[in-house]
Amino acid sequence: MGNKNGGKTTIILRCLEREETPKPTIALEYTFGRRARRHNAPKDVAHFWELGGGTSLLELIRVPITSYNVRSFSVVLVLDLSKPNELWATMENLLQVTRNHVNKILAKLEKTNPKVAAELKQRMRNNLQRDHPDYELVDPFPIPLVIIGSKYDIFHEFDSELRKIISKTLRFVSHYYGASLVFTSKSEALLLKARALINHLAFGYDKSKSVSVDPSKPLFIPAGLDSLSQIGPPPASDSDIGKMRAKTPLELWKKVFEKTFPPKSSCDLQDAKNPAQDRQYAECEIDIMRAEKDQELEQYRRNASKSWKEMDFDSD
Repeated sequence: MGNKNGGKTTIILRCLEREETPKPTIALEYTFGRRARRHNAPKDVAHFWELGGGTSLLELIRVPITSYNVRSFSVVLVLDLSKPNELWATMENLLQVTRNHVNKILAKLEKTNPKVAAELKQRMRNNLQRDHPDYELVDPFPIPLVIIGSKYDIFHEFDSELRKIISKTLRFVSHYYGASLVFTSKSEALLLKARALINHLAFGYDKSKSVSVDPSKPLFIPAGLDSLSQIGPPPASDSDIGKMRAKTPLELWKKVFEKTFPPKSSCDLQDAKNPAQDRQYAECEIDIMRAEKDQELEQYRRNASKSWKEMDFDSD
């Protein structure tokens, strides 16, 4: 899930080593991949669901995440680094709806299978060692989460101070949620790093332990390998921070971030075009039949409207 036109399909195709030209995703699309963990071992199957339309189809998040698969489910959030004014709203909307849905599933599991529910909650806590100084300060996402900052090649051209603010903020959010963070672009080397994180979740491959936190380079930070002391305070003056009223650390970082990058009034929430009008899906015979049915429907509406007007309703 993530920004519309943010590169989600490209990332999936590279993960599955498919040489295909990415097409715009309509609503919720499914594919799968097979991998063997070692030579001569049976292949594992990973199911990939991709949510299209940015944040315009939030209700579809409920479809793939169920009580039957929640134990093996992971979320990959792709954020377009070239659109910082859409970044926080996209992230907040998608993660909030996902979290609420997963929490409802966990609440039901606590009644029907409390052992599994407790195991899931503890698994996310285990991303940080108990002796980690931030163990009690973070709020782990209920299922594994990877945050991918896409279009790094465009982002790299931004002013260095703006890059620092975006990088620092995403480091905080990822650490706070117990997520992995990686910046990527069409560069094969960077796509391989994103692929390594996704393959770890999808096929159980070894987790990478390399870390890159230099804001002048693409970030790569697996879950649990960052800290609030390394990230530092929100990028604002003490006087500005003192004026901001926030109930949680996350809310404070949001206010600081949106001071530099004010959110778009509508973001991409309502930017879902009707796929039936999209020329890339044109099929002559079907389109002719569809046009006939549309005409029949319009005629039916007109006739129905006339008949209703002509009806004589009893005033009692």
